[in-house]
Amino acid sequence: MTFFISRNLSFFKALLVCVLLPAASLLRAADAAPGPTVANQLYIEVSAYGALDYFYDHQLGMKQAGQALGVKTEFVGPPDGDMGAMVAAFEQAIAKKPAGIVVVGFEPSLNAVVDKAVAAGIPVVAVDADLPGSKRVAFVGTGNPQAGYQGGKRLAQLIGGKGQVALMTRPGQSNLEERVAGYQKALAEFPNIKVVQIVDTQNDPSVAAQAAAGLLQKYSDLAGIACVEAAGGSGAATAVREAKKTGKVKIVAMDRGNEVLQQIRDGVISASVVQQTALMPFYATQILFNLKNHPLAIATDNPKAGITGAPTFVDTGVVIVDQANCQYFLRK
Repeated sequence: MTFFISRNLSFFKALLVCVLLPAASLLRAADAAPGPTVANQLYIEVSAYGALDYFYDHQLGMKQAGQALGVKTEFVGPPDGDMGAMVAAFEQAIAKKPAGIVVVGFEPSLNAVVDKAVAAGIPVVAVDADLPGSKRVAFVGTGNPQAGYQGGKRLAQLIGGKGQVALMTRPGQSNLEERVAGYQKALAEFPNIKVVQIVDTQNDPSVAAQAAAGLLQKYSDLAGIACVEAAGGSGAATAVREAKKTGKVKIVAMDRGNEVLQQIRDGVISASVVQQTALMPFYATQILFNLKNHPLAIATDNPKAGITGAPTFVDTGVVIVDQANCQYFLRK
């Protein structure tokens, strides 16, 4: 009897070695490397203003998402904010039949092409600026009202809670309008601060510099300038420096372009409200990847229950950057 058990134990040990251990190795290999279906999946971000330094982080986020998930990613769109060219780039993205599309929702004119993608079975996540009027499944980006509010509180602190201030933006862009509203809410808490004008930068540093120069001429006692988009900060800095009002007119910029960070180091710009921009396309691609590969059965029938299977809003947050921490944000 003992001999029989011993022989059978030897048999089962051999079985473990020959069958189960190779199976475990195969499972580990499957975990270590994405399967061919996943590796061939394509995720595309469609944007505009690609020439702006700000969108470096969008491209970085897409690249890192591809590396982390083992999928293909692309960043496409015009360099100069041409919405017609952006729609054309989006149409071309749809034609590639990707697993998902990430889009910067600059304006509602993009709603139709987003809905076209969804109708073709391609889910879309908006980033940076939302398109709530479209059929996008989620928005990933900065909580813009809070970002503006934090900027407004810092500007009020910088000017001692009193004085005339101006805001710089690109009108009509939903995320920027929300930041302006946040600034207005924060500054309204200080009865001795007055917002005297809101000017258009057209997302162009040269235009922003001209607009800021006009403000300085019109309001000789201007105490501060707040910028809610990337081009405004460098433009305002140029105007303040040329008017020899460095230190007198406080500037709160937006985002982390090297030019803005250098102006912070030089004391021309007091602070910048910096978004964690690369997180936007990174998390957006993860949402799309999960929808494709790991759908959650939240209800017995998600679509009929009105469930997308994705979070509707992910706030990627902001950081206030000044002379104390700007060195850590400079790009080499």
